Amino acid sequence: MISALGEFKAIAAALLLPPASPLLLAAAGLLWLRHSFGRLLIAAGLLALWLLSANAVAVWLAQRVLPQVSVLEPSRQTQLGASGVQAIVVLGGGMQPVAPEYGQAQPSASTAARLRYGIQLAKRSGLPLAFAGGVGWSNAGQAVPSEASTAQIFAAEHGLTLRWLESQSRDTAENAARMHDLLAPAGIHNIALVTHAWHMPRSQALFEKAGFTVLSAPMGFVLPSERPLLEWLPSAHGLTASRTVLREWLALQVLPSTPLR
Repeated sequence: MISALGEFKAIAAALLLPPASPLLLAAAGLLWLRHSFGRLLIAAGLLALWLLSANAVAVWLAQRVLPQVSVLEPSRQTQLGASGVQAIVVLGGGMQPVAPEYGQAQPSASTAARLRYGIQLAKRSGLPLAFAGGVGWSNAGQAVPSEASTAQIFAAEHGLTLRWLESQSRDTAENAARMHDLLAPAGIHNIALVTHAWHMPRSQALFEKAGFTVLSAPMGFVLPSERPLLEWLPSAHGLTASRTVLREWLALQVLPSTPLR
């Protein structure tokens, strides 16, 4: 049952989001190719795919469809404890279950980036570090290690021990609930939360709902990264960013009933 639910959520998200949705639109146009409506659908699908693959559009979407969050200024990072924060919590963002070059599973690029920032905050502030990440819905029921197990190794390689590990969650709502079960007995209710900027509004809402007081520590903002003209050309980076922003917008629409990872 768990495996079927996870597979359904993964398939539904894949079909609703780019690149599948513009391609399906163009494919539908092929069915009416002899009619002007069909040709219009093909043109619309290809244009949508071009635009959604442009990083400039991803930046515009991130600024328009998601709530905005502010960066935690470096000057404040050493003063987290003085501001009442008791611990830093990093949210997982996926993993590579098979990494033959290492001989063991590895954190995904997103998880590694979040951990790197969380470790920096922990070292600068002297606060303990926690990590929340199990096995996402798309891999639920599969024989794969948890994100937490890869995070523990990553943190150790960077000279820090994770004080708390939550390894059973399948989505952000479960991250929040299970992390509260871990930290509340230790008297910890005020946290600095580390995740990508596009993920922060939903994450903060869910952690506050679970009973935490949250100071947001966002990273990984969707921003221009190339010369202006290149920002409007299709790229894998632009498509990934647009897909991520739209996926998070979709998740916000159904918060908190059926959160997406």
